[in-house]
Amino acid sequence: MRTQPPAGQHSPATTVDDEPWRNPALPVADRVADLLARMTVAEKLAQLTGVWVSADAGDGDHVAPMQAEFADQTPLDELIADGVGQLTRVFGTVPLTPAAGVQALASLQRRVMAASRFGIPAVAHEECLTGFNAWMATIFPTPLAWGASFDPDAVRQMGTAIGQSMRAVGVHQGLAPVLDVSRDARWGRVEETIGEDPYLVGMVATAYVQGLEAAGIVATLKHFAGYSASRAGRNMAPADIGPRALTDVLMPPFEMAIRDGGARSVMPSYTAVDGVPSHGDDQLLTARLRGELGFTGTVVSDYFGISFLETVQGVAGSPAEAAAAALRSGVDVELPHRRCYAGPLAEAVRTGLVPERLVDRAAERVLRQKFELGLLDPGWAPDDDGASIDLDPPEHRRVARLLADESVVLLANDQQLLPLRGAARLAVVGPLADDPQAGLGCYTFPRHVGYRYPEKDAGVPLESLLAALRAELPDAAIRHAGGCDVQLADRSRIADAVSAAAAADVAVVVLGDEAGLFGRGSSGEGNDAPDLRLPGVQQDLLDAVIETGVPVVLVLITGRPYSIGGAAGRLAAAIQSFFPGQEGMGAVARVLSGRVTPSGKLPMEIPAHAGAQPAPYLRTRPAERSDASAADPTPLYPFGHGLSYASFEYSELAIADAAGGSGASIPTDGTVDICCTIRNSGERAGVEVVQLYLHDPVAQVARPTRYLAGFGRVPLEPGESRRVTFRLHADRTAFAGRSGHRVVEPGRIDVLVGSSAADIRLTGSLSLHGPERLVGANRVLTTPVVVADLAGPPAD
Repeated sequence: MRTQPPAGQHSPATTVDDEPWRNPALPVADRVADLLARMTVAEKLAQLTGVWVSADAGDGDHVAPMQAEFADQTPLDELIADGVGQLTRVFGTVPLTPAAGVQALASLQRRVMAASRFGIPAVAHEECLTGFNAWMATIFPTPLAWGASFDPDAVRQMGTAIGQSMRAVGVHQGLAPVLDVSRDARWGRVEETIGEDPYLVGMVATAYVQGLEAAGIVATLKHFAGYSASRAGRNMAPADIGPRALTDVLMPPFEMAIRDGGARSVMPSYTAVDGVPSHGDDQLLTARLRGELGFTGTVVSDYFGISFLETVQGVAGSPAEAAAAALRSGVDVELPHRRCYAGPLAEAVRTGLVPERLVDRAAERVLRQKFELGLLDPGWAPDDDGASIDLDPPEHRRVARLLADESVVLLANDQQLLPLRGAARLAVVGPLADDPQAGLGCYTFPRHVGYRYPEKDAGVPLESLLAALRAELPDAAIRHAGGCDVQLADRSRIADAVSAAAAADVAVVVLGDEAGLFGRGSSGEGNDAPDLRLPGVQQDLLDAVIETGVPVVLVLITGRPYSIGGAAGRLAAAIQSFFPGQEGMGAVARVLSGRVTPSGKLPMEIPAHAGAQPAPYLRTRPAERSDASAADPTPLYPFGHGLSYASFEYSELAIADAAGGSGASIPTDGTVDICCTIRNSGERAGVEVVQLYLHDPVAQVARPTRYLAGFGRVPLEPGESRRVTFRLHADRTAFAGRSGHRVVEPGRIDVLVGSSAADIRLTGSLSLHGPERLVGANRVLTTPVVVADLAGPPAD
């Protein structure tokens, strides 16, 4: 990426002695201070804005909320006259080949540098939630599938692969991952979340951040904070959540990704918590984020989030007041393009509404990041040669396939019908059976942008589940019928599916979601659901096929968990896959055929009833089933549930202090080892996700009946046993006490080890002794897991 600067960028007579900011040998802080002192207010403000080229949304199809209302037709040369902080989605707005995208970005960078008195390049950012959101780039599984894998190592590999692609084309910042802990499955953006447990979300998201940052890309944590608690699951609605739940449930993933992941950017949420919008909340963005969590990077607005303070939230009367509120609170950069942080903020500074020192504070953070990225080193210039770049290389597809395989969840196999054994006659029915894009989430390029360009293909190879099954089961006679659409209330084709099923030995019914944005789909941003019934008439199709009496294998390919009514007890088997990406339909087919033994676990409960929301699994005792309420929140399938073609036995639970002493009593700042043995008692190799849960039976505030404190993937051959050790620090029992501060209390802690939150195989307890202890920013955030080999009988 380093070539000679364009002619005329700065005078050949200029030296690093004349302008110390140009000297890479000096500390970054010194270089930033020198450059900042030379800049005018207008030049500083320019660094706090983005520019979105080709963002015309005149046809009404948007990739951001209310995009058309904020369209800016100002000529580019005028927009960048004093420089610019960020370039918005050069690759993620229109379909561009890698070579064309590199040239377009390089051309924009040269214009930005030429316009700036100091030749300052822009940070180029892109979306990267399910892969680099660009045409022809690998499409990985959606985050809910990452959660189902329970495999941070695989997610870290994915993050690195995504970062490598972005880095290769000149992108510097990725707007991912989403760390919102899911609270209501009706919310359209559930597919973008990793799950409903803060520890699972934190571990998996931190691994993604580590991978992306290791590749040199600035990871952006979003959405800080409370977005997933939006009232009734409605996008951008106020968040109904108290300070204790905010601390114990929604904050820990951000804390982990900042401290252990090294994330360098954070994006506030669109929502308001207790009436205060995140983009205008100094307690959230400064006191909490920077003070408590120790964050030192940049805070970038969600698209139009600063304008929404005026136009949606009603806490500002003008763009200038919105800019002042956001800047005071700690938002450094306005994205996707300037509206409030340009002329209105300049006027606010001129009139004294905003002190210039706040502009300096934000500009310092932006410039520091540009120095750290090497953008202001002598000789930097954009590379415009992308002819040899492959954004979908075999290694990236391998990682996508690994994650897709690991994320498929076997919900039920009551009749032991799976794996399919070369059934002579197979009916494959349902609206998603022959859809090559069935596994793509709303932040994949074909769903996000590509649909507007029907003349373009998806950019990467895709296959339908029907095609994958035909390749996987070449000896089976497979008949297909769609039966219905995903969303339309048209029952006219259900009879065709019933006919196909009735003539088969097994019917595979493929149902679920169609991802999209703002009403263009049943799942995705803006596609919130009133309840958890399957979209359209898919439930009618399922019920009709079951009525044939032919064994039914249900395959759900969705962005959220759905209720399947009374069908569950009448199914031969059921599989759940959360938008598994370009390799996903092959993964589902491999699980159905038995070539892959399923190991996925549910990152969210599947409800027994369509109206049972919100009902996250972190329940206190009064929130569970009781005679006090006729409504039963017990899920159909619990958090952490997932079956296998192998069988696993748990035994020999031992709890001892980490120093080797016997007994299970440790001080409130101590560490304990929780050990158990896992044996594969089946005839097939498999992977068991061993889950450690804790329960605090008596506490100063009501606590969940169980919460995830550790997990580990344990691969086992038939007959093999392995010893699993969780090293648990007392800090992992901490919670927000009556004062609002996190505390570790003395007393009993129940220990539960099992295969899901409901399938507990081993139980015990430990005792914490000593004084109640306040825990702060240096608290232990994770539970290391060690898996050791044990001698076992050979497989038969």
